[in-house]
Amino acid sequence: MAPTRHQLANAVRALSMDAVQKANSGHPGAPMGMADIAEVLWNDFLKHNPGNPAWPDRDRFVFSNGHGSMLLYSVLHLSGYDLGIEEIKNFRQLHSKTPGHPEYGYTPGVETTSGPLGQGIANAVGMAIAERTLAAQFNRPGHEIVDHHTYVFLGDGCMMEGISHEACSLAGTLGLNKLIAIYDDNGISIDGEVEGWFTEDIPGRFAAYGWKVIAEVDGHDPEAIKAAINEARAEQAKPTLICCKTIIGCCSPNKQGKEICHGAPLGEEEIALTRAEMDWPHGPFEIPAEIYAGWNARERGGQAEAAWQEKLAAYQQAHPEAAAELKRRLAGELPADWAAKSQAFIAESEAKAAKVASRKASQLALEGYGPLLPELIGGSADLAGSNLTIWSGSKDIKQDQAGNYIYFGVREFAMVAIGNGLALHGGFIPYTATFLIFSDYARNAIRMAALMKQRALFVLTHDSIGLGEDGPTHQPIEQTSSLRLIPNLNVWRPCDAVETAVAWQQAVERKEGPSALLLSRQGLPHQERSAEQSAAIARGGYVLRDCDTTPELIIMATGSEVELAVAAAEQLNQQGRPTRVVSLPCVEVFEAQDEAYQQQVLPDAVSKRIAIEAGCTTGWYKYVGRKGQVIGLDRFGESAPAGELFKLFGFTVEKVAEAAARL
Repeated sequence: MAPTRHQLANAVRALSMDAVQKANSGHPGAPMGMADIAEVLWNDFLKHNPGNPAWPDRDRFVFSNGHGSMLLYSVLHLSGYDLGIEEIKNFRQLHSKTPGHPEYGYTPGVETTSGPLGQGIANAVGMAIAERTLAAQFNRPGHEIVDHHTYVFLGDGCMMEGISHEACSLAGTLGLNKLIAIYDDNGISIDGEVEGWFTEDIPGRFAAYGWKVIAEVDGHDPEAIKAAINEARAEQAKPTLICCKTIIGCCSPNKQGKEICHGAPLGEEEIALTRAEMDWPHGPFEIPAEIYAGWNARERGGQAEAAWQEKLAAYQQAHPEAAAELKRRLAGELPADWAAKSQAFIAESEAKAAKVASRKASQLALEGYGPLLPELIGGSADLAGSNLTIWSGSKDIKQDQAGNYIYFGVREFAMVAIGNGLALHGGFIPYTATFLIFSDYARNAIRMAALMKQRALFVLTHDSIGLGEDGPTHQPIEQTSSLRLIPNLNVWRPCDAVETAVAWQQAVERKEGPSALLLSRQGLPHQERSAEQSAAIARGGYVLRDCDTTPELIIMATGSEVELAVAAAEQLNQQGRPTRVVSLPCVEVFEAQDEAYQQQVLPDAVSKRIAIEAGCTTGWYKYVGRKGQVIGLDRFGESAPAGELFKLFGFTVEKVAEAAARL
């Protein structure tokens, strides 16, 4: 006799409470409360293939309230993914495939590291944008080769976080009808019943965003859940929010409906009572064969992918060039002519020798690289005219679904998290832009991009006191240093148009990790360099100016301060003090070079060193040594023209000469 829906859902509850109990930590409440919703979605609707989690046209499933990760691990295990019962037993243990929160790259079937609450729904918005844009770019009459949904589970915590407001507002404006969010409305969070701090009208809020809202769905009634999802899938103009009323910790006689089951094991005694309540007579981690059979999706998933492969073959025959381009983009490979043409653009930038702000040089790079990269998609958080992110080939995705430009509005956090979703989906290289100072608003999404090793680009302009009159609230001081603290994030601060072009090239080519481009408002002069020096920019640091003999002093700098370092070195060399200038546009890349190259640029034998950067000084002592000199800024700025500020804070040739004298 085939198992009932509730029996299938109870398998999720049993595995979740058993795994949390064995780990003696975790969150059983949400998995037990959402088990019925998960069972309907995964068994009746979700298009996926456990045998190939990377199938491009699969539906995307994002678990935004990721602390309840055992729900996701349970359904992945039960439906046939490469996630054996031993991994379930090793929940939250070292090197297991079942970490405390879902981690992209650890577990087959996990689409994103949802991270702190709210980011998962923003990632899902990015995935939905990716699906619609890719479909508009590649589908042809009779060939719907890109056609899938994005589903996301989220809870009260996600709804409270500001990022959910930012992301869902934009999703409604864009009319992402293949985005379906299912809200676990259980009224409980860690501190107890949320009515003391969270009483807003969620259906009304989402209706105001422009979403279709299906309210008051019984989250424990499979037929009601199924009807709601069917209604959502029929919607052609809006994303849909399904509000499911659930009981947290469902089926736990003494703890269901209470905050006590949110983030702690139920306890052996309560688990025994819960098994009796569910009529689940099986031991810990025991799943009957008929339950596995009821969940197993390998056969139907394989058939679904095989049918898609047949469609792909027909598409390839009818539209061979488009099919080849789609495959290239989904594989994350760059165009065949990228290397040669990007190098040609860099050489052209070198030949022009123009004085431009590096933010303008970034726009020129977009003009040069954009036509080569149809996968490039991006935008700015309501600062397009300042970040200079629009180029001649930009097309607004709201006006043209096959476009490549997104007006994100003043939504820095959601913007970067949406960009992460675009990268995770595949087929795109996203860039997102704002002022460097506002990277603080987006910081955790930048961190998630680094944690997930996604190819995402962050264009961060107005990078120092050089923005002048806007004053200390807008002048980044600690931001450059703090971004350099994020593992796996390459931070580029170029000194001229050529270094900016190289920074863009290297960021695009970097497959496993994001890059931040820190760019100036003020004009920066071109630095003369040889072909060898130009090639060395890609190594993150190089000798820009050298002396005729062994240097007595090394001055290193980044960005706008390289100009100052060169001027100071010229004066010191004229005074008979042999001085070398090292430009370090990306310290992370420089530190990845071999020891021989690092010694060639910064030889240990030269102990007298000065570092110059218009920001926090702390990180530079690694390069200058305890007795070295750092000309930086460890206080907030002022409001005045940029030139006056650089003089006020000691970014002058005279101050560099004084530092040299002290050495």
